[in-house]
Amino acid sequence: MTDAGATRQVLNQPPARVAVNEYLANIPLTEYVRSIGEADETAAPELEAIGAVVGSAGFQEDARLAQVHPPVLHTHSKYGQRIDEVEYHPSYHRILGQAVAAGAHTSAWAAPGPGANARRAAAFMLFAQVEPGHACPLSMSHAAVESIRLNAKLAGEWLPRLYSRDYAPELAAGKPGALIGMAMTEKQGGSDVRANTTVAVQEGGHFLLTGHKWFCSAPMSDAFLVLAQDGAGLGCFLVPRVLPGTSVVESGRNPFLIQRLKDKLGNRSNASCEVEFLNTAGWRIGEPGRGVRAIMGMVAQTRLDCVLGTAAGMRQSVAEALWHARHRSAFGARLIDQPAMTNVVADLALEAEAATAVGLRLARAFDDDGGAAFRRLATAVAKYWVCKRGPNHAYEAMECLGGNGYIEDFPLAMRYREQPVMAIWEGAGNVIALDVLRAMATDPESVEALFDELRIAAGSSALFDGFVAGLKEHLAPVRAAPLDFAGSARTLVEKMALALQASLLIRFAPAAVSDAFLVSRLGPDRCFNYGNLPASCDVAGVLARA
Repeated sequence: MTDAGATRQVLNQPPARVAVNEYLANIPLTEYVRSIGEADETAAPELEAIGAVVGSAGFQEDARLAQVHPPVLHTHSKYGQRIDEVEYHPSYHRILGQAVAAGAHTSAWAAPGPGANARRAAAFMLFAQVEPGHACPLSMSHAAVESIRLNAKLAGEWLPRLYSRDYAPELAAGKPGALIGMAMTEKQGGSDVRANTTVAVQEGGHFLLTGHKWFCSAPMSDAFLVLAQDGAGLGCFLVPRVLPGTSVVESGRNPFLIQRLKDKLGNRSNASCEVEFLNTAGWRIGEPGRGVRAIMGMVAQTRLDCVLGTAAGMRQSVAEALWHARHRSAFGARLIDQPAMTNVVADLALEAEAATAVGLRLARAFDDDGGAAFRRLATAVAKYWVCKRGPNHAYEAMECLGGNGYIEDFPLAMRYREQPVMAIWEGAGNVIALDVLRAMATDPESVEALFDELRIAAGSSALFDGFVAGLKEHLAPVRAAPLDFAGSARTLVEKMALALQASLLIRFAPAAVSDAFLVSRLGPDRCFNYGNLPASCDVAGVLARA
């Protein structure tokens, strides 16, 4: 008689990928935080501690729970009062609390200096690698500082709370810590924020806003940056959820009427909503009618985090695909030893490393005003290209796991849904490509700053030098009249991004990585489907860092 138990044995499946220090396991990140990001040696112990937390079984279980128990909207209390509260699973609060305690939101502002932004970027990436939804309020809180500093009084009230590492989820007055969201787009305008119809009417020292926002991110944040027409044009306003000691509403709650939560493809642990303002109090940031200018600092910072978040997702994809390939066998050998799989995973690792390198270079550019010209153009260039590469990268990694990759029990199904939001948020592809042209037209020194960066790597590779020469030739007529080249903007931005990534890898990566990137991304036979690395590439050297 056959032993029924024999059919119940689990064979040829990888063990659970837990108890891994995600910082120490990520060799490119550990190297580039110091070399490219210029963080000092004190960053390593902090990041190692974060790596242990996010690689733990407990954190991974919280990440899973936060995804399978999405936020729930409660517009009214059981007694009929309007409360407009979003309920999150406790796992989400645990994750967000750990990230805030680690300074993954505003540590670069609280303790500025050389390497501060790379340090914060690495912390942000480690948390976002495992649970991406909570990264949205982290990112917006970091980015909002740039805008809030334009109003000295508001800065004095809000920045100490934003810099705090204390997290409390409830809406209440007197909390030592705070998080910031944003509400810019409306249903009739989308990315064309100047089409907004929300109106702000001055009343004493503040304004009363009335309107409907089509997208409001992280609605349980403590305050929001909002665009509204203020008589002089489009203005920027800080809208808090709670107004202690005012007469706006009896409860101290600012009118913030959440109409519905968005049913999103991904980013499910984080709520996004439609919200109606009805005589909602707000305080002006920046000059009258210059709201877009006031909020652009926040936009630049969140675009950086789109790059970092995509790179973090790529790292998760590579780690999961490689773990599976190293522990599963087929056709008489481990998957990782099968040449076709080796090529695919090495190519995925190469893409993730290039994204990490450019993300940390951008972060360093935010450490002081000396990097302003470079980051004006390079942030948009990298945001376009890295985020465009994210979804297909996640898909290819998912395919490495075969059927398991398609199952929600494994994290790559979540990651596949998650990566597109980074390409769409803060400007989809066309918006970003056109913004690059605008930067070239209004800030021509930004182009020079980009080429200054590329020149540092000149002379190390004939392939790179030839590619940059071709880029200069391509750019010559565009620089004379940038806005005339809207139809070909994407091609231009792609080449600029690849040149920037290549220049960084030439300078900071081992030859196995830089040579493989150059021949596969800049060479005449380049192919952007993953798994097409030429035979000349040292795939073992690339994988040794993954």
